[in-house]
Amino acid sequence: MNKLFSSTAQRFVILLAFTGLLSACDRILTPDFETDIQELGSGNYTLDPDHATLLFKINHLGFSSFIGRFNDFDAALDFDPENIGNSSLEVIVDTASIDINNPEFAEELRGASWFNTEAFPQAVFRTTSLIAQNENNFTFEGDLTLLGTTAPIQIEVDFHGGGRNFLTRKNTLGFSAKVEFQRSVFGLDNLVPFGVGDDIELEIHVEFQEAS
Repeated sequence: MNKLFSSTAQRFVILLAFTGLLSACDRILTPDFETDIQELGSGNYTLDPDHATLLFKINHLGFSSFIGRFNDFDAALDFDPENIGNSSLEVIVDTASIDINNPEFAEELRGASWFNTEAFPQAVFRTTSLIAQNENNFTFEGDLTLLGTTAPIQIEVDFHGGGRNFLTRKNTLGFSAKVEFQRSVFGLDNLVPFGVGDDIELEIHVEFQEAS
């Protein structure tokens, strides 16, 4: 009994020590995270390309949503937490970086009938104003230039918080966003009359790092 009790007690002590070690590690590894936007640092932030995703969705003949992504894009955020309306955003997308699960069709999408990437290699969004819906939700109003046409769109933004990233040692902000617009407005109208959707939805997940 004494040996059994001693062995059980030892395992219990080891378990407690291990639990304490995990707790300590968690305190060390957890970034200085802040969800109150007014407590965050102002200034210029650049996109962290390793934590950035830009997806697009379009209706395919009413059967499903056709989903792809752009692998190469950049963004710059001028962030003013004291007066969020003064913040601004610029996004540049390399349209030739379109990526779908069909390489042959991806090459067709780069062609003149679709994105015409040789003549128009970039899509650009620049904000004209920002509207705060509540503490963590915003609407960026701005102009999208695609295929040489510029038209207004809105980006609905969810702010996830920010803080000092313990890996990069830089102040970091996290966002997700959605955009919906009609592609025909920009001349991207191939197959619209034949059941391929005109409405495009963009889904965005990004982190911004404070510029050095």
